[in-house]
Amino acid sequence: MIPTNFTISTIDWNNDAEREACRTVREQVFVIGQNVPREDEWDSLDATSRHVLARDLAGNPVGTGRLTPERKIGRMAVLADWRGKRVGEAIMNLLLEQARALGYRELELHAQTHAVPFYTKFGFVQYGDEFEECAIKHFHMRRELEPVAARHFAPLPPRPEVRSVAVESREQALDETVRLIGAAKRELCIYTRALDPDLFENDAALEALKRVAISGRGASIRIIVQDPRAVATRGHRLLPLAQRLTSVFALRTPVEDNDLQYPSAFIVNDTSGYYFRVLGNRFEGEAVNYAPGRHAQLLDYFNQVWERSETSEDLRQLSL
Repeated sequence: MIPTNFTISTIDWNNDAEREACRTVREQVFVIGQNVPREDEWDSLDATSRHVLARDLAGNPVGTGRLTPERKIGRMAVLADWRGKRVGEAIMNLLLEQARALGYRELELHAQTHAVPFYTKFGFVQYGDEFEECAIKHFHMRRELEPVAARHFAPLPPRPEVRSVAVESREQALDETVRLIGAAKRELCIYTRALDPDLFENDAALEALKRVAISGRGASIRIIVQDPRAVATRGHRLLPLAQRLTSVFALRTPVEDNDLQYPSAFIVNDTSGYYFRVLGNRFEGEAVNYAPGRHAQLLDYFNQVWERSETSEDLRQLSL
């Protein structure tokens, strides 16, 4: 199961709050935890690097890392209480994604000796002799990257302005659901207990879902329903649309206990947006229009559950 108790995103180093969040983690891990001199921890590369920040669901910073214009990954730091919870893995994956988007063909890093196995998992290869940096033993490591940028000639599209909303009410939840569906081009994935009538039976939401469904070839709306019997018994205004467009809508039900008991709910579109609720029976959650790292986490988890789920008898009787 992928982690759902933290978020991951790139940040703007020129933003005071985001910069301070990264500094807080690095101060705790390196300056306090490893006795790295402050004058060595902070350097001029910070201002020109790409930074990634992990936060818990309360918004507190828990991990960070950076990609420098010298094509080096560094300053990988995760707070002690969050180690072993895949925060470092998420940070590394997003940094690699950023490097590929920039067209980098090779990356290097200085790995603390104890962390060499971690970086090896991501394709980095150790070379040279062990050396000391800030009185800590390190090894040089490097890896090649696939030339993703070389496969196309058009420049990367501009990154949209990130809009993050802490959802606290039914009205906000409905607004963000409709907004997220409306931003989809052709694909949506929805993980829900019983199709959330308050969100998906609304006229605006149904109209937005219909627009995606009839957007053309390749349209796909996949829905994981944990309690299909409740949907079949109660009925739902989405069902007639799904029955008319069976080539677009696909509904499955988990069969494994862990998936059936998964407490959260979320929706992701195909433009890197998501709305995630820690408790699926409540509206409180986070909606972000563009967060490639966290979006990839949720989509990967959805796909894993989808592959081990089945069409339930209750839904089959409805020709779904």
